[in-house]
Amino acid sequence: MENNERKISVCVPTLNEEHNLRDCLKSVGFADEIIVIDSGSTDKTLEIAREFTDRVYSRAWQGIARQRQFAMEQARSEWVLHLDADERVSDLLSQEIRIELSKEPLEEAGFSMPRKTRYLGRWILHGGWYPDRKIRLVRRELSHCRGDGLHDHIEVSGAVKPFVNPIHHYTYRHLSDHLKTIDEFSSVSLDDPSIQSSRLPALQMIVRPIVKFVSCYLLKQGFRDGIPGLIISVNSAFYVFLKHAKIWERDSGLK
Repeated sequence: MENNERKISVCVPTLNEEHNLRDCLKSVGFADEIIVIDSGSTDKTLEIAREFTDRVYSRAWQGIARQRQFAMEQARSEWVLHLDADERVSDLLSQEIRIELSKEPLEEAGFSMPRKTRYLGRWILHGGWYPDRKIRLVRRELSHCRGDGLHDHIEVSGAVKPFVNPIHHYTYRHLSDHLKTIDEFSSVSLDDPSIQSSRLPALQMIVRPIVKFVSCYLLKQGFRDGIPGLIISVNSAFYVFLKHAKIWERDSGLK
């Protein structure tokens, strides 16, 4: 076995993540290499990154998929673990990773893991937010990151095995942060070529948000997460409403 066969490179894209990055990088003390791809931070993100690694790159934002792909291309290890700055590798997941990568033979090309989100003071386990399974640990030469400006998916050529233990996701710091993201994402989504002009826009703005709320709060049992679950469901519906309202605004030539 070559020296780097079971080594792990951790790749993290950043932009003004001083409040998240240190805890993220502390959680991957098992890594052989950390790569940070920064998109123009003006806070202490770069200073914090350099406390953990000298593999820090500056690269203009080109969408999350392209940032991850660029980071993976800089990696020296066979295995690459992709994280966001607001994520942490739980202690149990860290142990599970080490156990799986020590097995002989190791035939998998990648591993998926659940992502458990902390929001408004509690772990969210319903409403479509959990298990939110992601493929994040992959063989570098057998994987490729694809996606749009908002979302990404890591394609793997080979078997993918599910991990039991989660990534911990420390999402929006407060409600205003969540609403700001909803506004930003609903605007960015309009650049997607698949977004078509709405027929009967008023009906879309009424019906689709209601369907989304019922799905999140009732069908996916968001009510079991208490008030945070209610807020998530309402905000999910509002995102759908805002997206269709912005489609109408665009198509009406008002912006």
